[in-house]
Amino acid sequence: MSNAGVSVHTEGSTKMLVPTDSLVQSVPPRMPAFFNPRARLNRDLAVIASAAHVANFGGPHTLLDCLAGLGARGLRIACEVPSVSRVTINDANPQAIAMAQESARMNGLDNIETSEDEACRFLAGFARRNHRGGIVDIDPFGSPAEFIDCGIRATAHGGMLAVTATDLQVLNGLAQDACKRRYGGTTIKTTYSDELALRLIIGCIRGVAGRLDAGIQPLFVHADQHYYRVYVRILNCRDTTSNLGHIFHCSCGARGVATSCMKTCPRCGSDVILAGPMWIKDLFEREFVEDMRDMADSHTVSTRCRTILEKCVKECGMPPTYYTLDEVASSIKRSPPKLCHALQKLEGAGFRASPTSFNPTGFRTSARVADIEEAMR
Repeated sequence: MSNAGVSVHTEGSTKMLVPTDSLVQSVPPRMPAFFNPRARLNRDLAVIASAAHVANFGGPHTLLDCLAGLGARGLRIACEVPSVSRVTINDANPQAIAMAQESARMNGLDNIETSEDEACRFLAGFARRNHRGGIVDIDPFGSPAEFIDCGIRATAHGGMLAVTATDLQVLNGLAQDACKRRYGGTTIKTTYSDELALRLIIGCIRGVAGRLDAGIQPLFVHADQHYYRVYVRILNCRDTTSNLGHIFHCSCGARGVATSCMKTCPRCGSDVILAGPMWIKDLFEREFVEDMRDMADSHTVSTRCRTILEKCVKECGMPPTYYTLDEVASSIKRSPPKLCHALQKLEGAGFRASPTSFNPTGFRTSARVADIEEAMR
């Protein structure tokens, strides 16, 4: 291929060919191939999530990257996670695939295969026994909803499905009809919209898996800049547990998992808004997140990864939805305290409390809103 307008870019310990314009323009162009250098944290976390997964997985140590662009994520995993035996990079753009092939040669990789196909048709070729991927990655422009069915079918039992969504307006409550159509539920525009969006995506995956008599287990979730990212384990068994429901939100600040017929706020009696149906159980699997945290030290990734994962470990098992210091301070008309002091006050009052990875001033707690406000005073 011609190298006109192409640069060699190093990310992690992997070299790759990328369009030069992607490195200098504020909005990376889609042609000749899409690459967003500001999504490095996304790929850093994908590298250590893949390493953590295959370290404890007895199935195929393979990655199917079905919407790969020029293959940045697949190339990094092939290069930086030696225990992944084969990576298949697929994209419908022939120029992107040509760049991925050249990047693979540049790194001396012999565990890379490439494919030039539509994403679901590509995945359909792996949707049978002994051909499914140990890791399946779905990273589209916009919503991943149309690819979830074929992604689940192509994932081995116990394998990991990683899904990215970038349709933030829909997932943040600004287009409820589109949200219901794509994800099977609605959300709310509020201070913790990012968590609701991730729960809605997982709920959508859970719903599709249920139709296929499969189950899921969330492993790790992440929100940054203009994307949401979820990692779930796919289980080839029917899931009969009650893990879908609604989150209620009231203007008085109360929020939480809604009871079956909830219409009014248990705190103030006002009408509540309901979001869902969505995933209402844990977003993180503690052992997996701890493994990711430990993997961060042995891989060339941003120091932010360990900071994020340390917070994720602390919020494992905590109640759904988080609060922010600013919203509580505004409610009681005081200046917001430092997060560490707020957590100490809540724990001193006998409640569980932790920071959250979603917001630098956010926290989770078992306390009710009135108890939080009293502790902050």
